[in-house]
Amino acid sequence: MSQSTSAPTPRWHVLAAFASVYLFWGGTYLGIRFALESLPPFLMAGARFVIAGTFLYTWMHAKGAPRPSRIHWRDTAIVGGLLLLGGNGGVTWAEQHVPSSLAALIIGAMPLWIALLGWLVFGSGRPTARMALGLVTGLAGIALLVGPDNLSGSGGSALGIGALLFAALSWAVGSLYALRATLPRTPLQVTGMEMLCGGALLIALGTLSGEWADLNLAHVSLKSGVAFGYLVIGGSLLGFSAYVWLLQNVPPAQAATYAYVNPVVALFLGWALADEPVTAMTLIAAAIIIGSVVLITTAKVRPAPIEPDAAPVLPEPAPSVAGAGK
Repeated sequence: MSQSTSAPTPRWHVLAAFASVYLFWGGTYLGIRFALESLPPFLMAGARFVIAGTFLYTWMHAKGAPRPSRIHWRDTAIVGGLLLLGGNGGVTWAEQHVPSSLAALIIGAMPLWIALLGWLVFGSGRPTARMALGLVTGLAGIALLVGPDNLSGSGGSALGIGALLFAALSWAVGSLYALRATLPRTPLQVTGMEMLCGGALLIALGTLSGEWADLNLAHVSLKSGVAFGYLVIGGSLLGFSAYVWLLQNVPPAQAATYAYVNPVVALFLGWALADEPVTAMTLIAAAIIIGSVVLITTAKVRPAPIEPDAAPVLPEPAPSVAGAGK
């Protein structure tokens, strides 16, 4: 998307949009944890995205967005499955076993996996020295974060960590595939379609897992209900809308700063509102990971060629560097 060249954008509009992206997306990890207190993971995540996707798709259709073709729906279903079923679904399931702050930090390293897979699998070119340094330090930070000592101190589990690493891999593959997929040109329409497809797949997985037997709406706690509403409205609708607006009004590098800020917000919220422990080792690992993300996302790389009818997805997060917990 290009920046607007008409009237200057009011500064308070930009600040409000950044605050929305930072806070709404940074808070989704804790929102998932609270929602899981009385809602099953896959059905909860699926319902969240189906509701938000229906709203976005209907809204964009009412605004005159072209009707998607069959190939658009096919590629959207693939991207939505990788991003939301594998990515967000993995994060949601993992948060039954690990603190939300730990999940946010591991997923916050997403640009590492995208850079690594883009080089090794998708042929995006050899990393620059700056990117290589970011990859090495980032992987070291993750190793430090999920090491045995830190796991025992944070209440995490090997199973949950494994699910988070799988979620990060799935999200990275989906983000890279989206760059080559045939998708509609309207970003919010693409996002709505991905949410519809990914949400339907999550509900199908929840059904196969027998989660309907665990769902009792009469027993849903107030905290879970409020958290679910926050995930739908704040995380999926307002956060995305603010991010798309930023892409149209500020340089992309500025919009991408959410990748550094969101893990910090999630770490603070988990500590302040859920009594999640934050050890010195966690803070050191967080600083290393966030620093590596800064190195990677600010490095100049040659963009991969995109087919004329392809448009990059707006992941939940930016699709290319967003975290799977959004």
